[in-house]
Amino acid sequence: MTDAELDFEVDPEDLEGLAPPDRELGGVSLVVDHLDITYRVFGGKKLGTTATAGSRSLRRVLGRGSGHVGAVQQIRAVKDISFVARHGESIGIVGINGSGKSTLLRAVAGLIPPTSGSVYVAGEPSLLGVNAVLMGDLTGERNIMIGGLALGLSRAEVQERFDEIVEFSGIGDFVYLPMKAYSSGMGARLRFAISTASTPDILMIDEALATGDASFREKSKARIDAIREHAGTVFLVSHSLATVQAICSRVLWIHEGHLVMDGPTAEVTEAYRQYVRGRARKR
Repeated sequence: MTDAELDFEVDPEDLEGLAPPDRELGGVSLVVDHLDITYRVFGGKKLGTTATAGSRSLRRVLGRGSGHVGAVQQIRAVKDISFVARHGESIGIVGINGSGKSTLLRAVAGLIPPTSGSVYVAGEPSLLGVNAVLMGDLTGERNIMIGGLALGLSRAEVQERFDEIVEFSGIGDFVYLPMKAYSSGMGARLRFAISTASTPDILMIDEALATGDASFREKSKARIDAIREHAGTVFLVSHSLATVQAICSRVLWIHEGHLVMDGPTAEVTEAYRQYVRGRARKR
């Protein structure tokens, strides 16, 4: 991974006034206690490259239990992670690809059951883009209604906030077209707008703020800060250290499933930056 992938070259004007303000934190919102997540991957081993299509099909039928086709691999994605989060905190999660960051968020959101350990949540967690389940064959208008209802809003509340959601996402009249006609950026902006239409107790954002121009990123950061002001807890997974530094007061560094470091943003991001640069030099 290079420095460019960490997005160090950010216009300082984009970050003016966005440093996380110091504020008194509230009570505990989340406890992760010795969390382990292990995936079982089926069919992980490959057949010989010289096999024909017919022989491969036959071996699938006859070769079960042989250890070649249908083999099971266990991948331990999260390894004995423990931490406590409080209301009003904005916590960044950094780590190289495949380190377990997204798996950790999905476990906190209740989408993946722990293999061992526990997750205790005071409130309702919202993983950006998951609670607001968007369907490609439906229009943005219909998806806004479905996503709002999934977040616990009433039909009347969704209709009341409809114009604000569309304006925030910046998709304009595309809202009346099927989602499958949207670019990936438009879809990501709409997901963010829907997911933050209400104030969740715990908002988890996985690489969403890299989408959009500087204006949208600034609006997104302001929305996140408003959630924190209402005693919400925000988790942000991002490869952009500039974004993490602008939003978060605390950072978790995850590596190969382990929690390597948990501390103030400046301290952890500097240690992580030095690790990534050293890793790049070794290559």
